[in-house]
Amino acid sequence: MKIYVGNLAFSVDDKKLESLFSQYGSIEEATVIKDKFSGRSKGFGFITINDDDSAKKAISEMNGKETEGRKLTVNEAKPREEGERKSFGGPRRFGNRDPEQEQGSQNRGRGRY
Repeated sequence: MKIYVGNLAFSVDDKKLESLFSQYGSIEEATVIKDKFSGRSKGFGFITINDDDSAKKAISEMNGKETEGRKLTVNEAKPREEGERKSFGGPRRFGNRDPEQEQGSQNRGRGRY
């Protein structure tokens, strides 16, 4: 079962996250999500525990537990739905330019006679 762990201190890395949950059984994977540009933790991560009963016990015991001054949010991870990426809104203008408009805008202000 995959578990979401939120409100992590920014100092928590993959190994620390794994050690927090190791008492609940065999950890298949422990990953803290990082910003792709800065490499800094985003404050949440995921744990995969093979045994569902152990995973449920980990969720019930770790949810709300204080670690490094922060109360953890722990629950079963939900699969990300297709197309669930963040959008910044507005029309997409890259590659959609009309050559006629481009030509007109290039000639503006040049004092053509």
